[in-house]
Amino acid sequence: MQAVSLDQPAPAAIIVTGHALPEAKADRAYAVERLTRQQIEQSPTHELDQLLKDVPGVQLFRRSDAHSGHPTSQGVTLRALGGNASSRALLVLDGVPQTDPFGGWVNWPAYDPLDLGQIRVVRGGGSVANGPGALAGTIEMTSRDDGGTSGELDAGSRDSLEGRGRLALDAGSGLIALSARVERGDGFIPVTATTRGPADKRAPYRNWDLRGRWSTPLSPAVNLQASLDGFHDWRTRGVDYTENRTNGADASLRLVGEGAWRWSALGYWQARDLMSSFASVSPGRVTASRVSLQDDVPARGMGASIELRPPMPRGIELRFGSDARRTDGESRELYSYIDGDPTRRRKAGGDTMTVGGFVEATADVGPLTLTGGARVDHWEVSHGHLREWLLATGEVTRDDHDPTRQGWLPTARGGALIALGGGFNLRSAAYLGWRMPTLNELFRPFRAGADATAANPDLDPERLAGAEAGAEFVHGAIRLSATGFVNRLKDAIANVTLGQGPGIFPGVGFVNGAYSERQNIGAVDVRGLEASASWTSGPWSLLAGVSLTHARVRDHGAAARLDGLRPAQTPRFAATLSGGWQQDGRSFDVTVRRLGAQFDDDLNTHLLRAATTLDASAAWPLSRRVQFIVRGENLTDMLVEAGINADESIERATPRTLWLGVRLR
Repeated sequence: MQAVSLDQPAPAAIIVTGHALPEAKADRAYAVERLTRQQIEQSPTHELDQLLKDVPGVQLFRRSDAHSGHPTSQGVTLRALGGNASSRALLVLDGVPQTDPFGGWVNWPAYDPLDLGQIRVVRGGGSVANGPGALAGTIEMTSRDDGGTSGELDAGSRDSLEGRGRLALDAGSGLIALSARVERGDGFIPVTATTRGPADKRAPYRNWDLRGRWSTPLSPAVNLQASLDGFHDWRTRGVDYTENRTNGADASLRLVGEGAWRWSALGYWQARDLMSSFASVSPGRVTASRVSLQDDVPARGMGASIELRPPMPRGIELRFGSDARRTDGESRELYSYIDGDPTRRRKAGGDTMTVGGFVEATADVGPLTLTGGARVDHWEVSHGHLREWLLATGEVTRDDHDPTRQGWLPTARGGALIALGGGFNLRSAAYLGWRMPTLNELFRPFRAGADATAANPDLDPERLAGAEAGAEFVHGAIRLSATGFVNRLKDAIANVTLGQGPGIFPGVGFVNGAYSERQNIGAVDVRGLEASASWTSGPWSLLAGVSLTHARVRDHGAAARLDGLRPAQTPRFAATLSGGWQQDGRSFDVTVRRLGAQFDDDLNTHLLRAATTLDASAAWPLSRRVQFIVRGENLTDMLVEAGINADESIERATPRTLWLGVRLR
């Protein structure tokens, strides 16, 4: 919703803040949605993963939020491409890729949306400047660059507390911004009342994140931007032996040149460390016992990129550059528990590397804008290993060392936009994209309750080809847009069910539940329609969005039994309707979301029912600098099914949650 910013500083001396290069002219030809600073501030939710659900087509792998879901199940995708926990959309913050270096999931608690200036969603594959990985699209987060002081303290249901603050100070001609957030809560019982047992309990959470950002001019035409971030995320999954903890730290340095030649040079370093415990629940959900413990999963990512935009004739933009990213990680795991004690140890991991270059040109020819871009990347998977041994004797039972694999893959996109006059625009685009399999997918087998999934070191990269066409109408405060698209994802990586226990299966040993293996399946075909609308009139505003998709798996090989089925965790329909009013620091906003039914498994046997949720927020000024905040999520306490376990127990997403708070300008 549109809102008055509550933490703008009083007029002061002009300072230089940390902007990136301007948005590329090429993006005019693609389906782009924005979440503005005002929308972020007035949203009933303060969690980034839930905020993104307002964008048509954005889909999280699980319906659970980042406080109640497992941290390794938090991938993000677009346009019904489905998948597993690894993200098929490229998430970046100030140009830095944000998915976990080992597993490709997203640590959502590491980000405070109120510390962001804008979120831009570019739907459709083939991002040429941000690197490979944008199969479904790119989610670009931009840090706030304003001065001033702000803060907020909220208390909510189930003894939940949230505290956040930001201090941005002039530093000569630059700006130093420090921000922090702390969250905690006793959580809810994830398993529904009708299917839970004595083993089920609340799932508490604790997390914090800290961020420092410094921006200063080195010369009239060159700006330096430096960031240092850290976060801690701890939660349980509602039964004994399901504690999870992730620690992370990021550092980045960016130079931006604004002379005749516009350019940007970026370098970054990332570290993650995961601890994750998994449990099996007895029949009737009476007791829980540990089945594995990832006691240490260190992972690192590092990379660099450069982009140049030379001076060109009026109406033409040319940009070119290069980037590289390296990841390494290892899962160190205790498993095969007997009477509460582990009997085996496993280490699995490796390295990946991508190096690529890109070029993109855009030209205005009268009312027509034409754009085309391409990149080529060299990819490599190396040092892959899986070693298992008996703790009692040290006997090695498995010692796999996989050969280095490498190759070249292209990325491309092209589009056109024509302005018809009267606020009408038509556009079309086509694109190619690809994604590396993660170290987790390649090398680490895992268990979830009674089920087990084997790794596959021979996985090939996923490749996507797609096309879209759209129309937009803008007149005053009214904006209407619609986009139709078709996508084909070849060699899609999926957890393919191959058998049912009890029994002994390759790569995982004894399995009591379902046995799966990560495999490249033939393809996922998707066609769909996305539409959005917005309207403002004085203090009133209205936003609406809808996504309609038809997605099917196509395979005639090992995964032939999946042919014609819908990808797991992929709804046909999703819609959002938001309305609000704001004036003189007072505001009211309400959001209704409708999520269609989706299957929890690849065989389409476990259906998660459709659900409609209602969120609302209101603000009232107590003084010139302080606001009283009331927020509510899932106000009707709708049962949103998030998963179906092997014992047919049902997990739910977050129930009704109420918040009261104060916000300092």
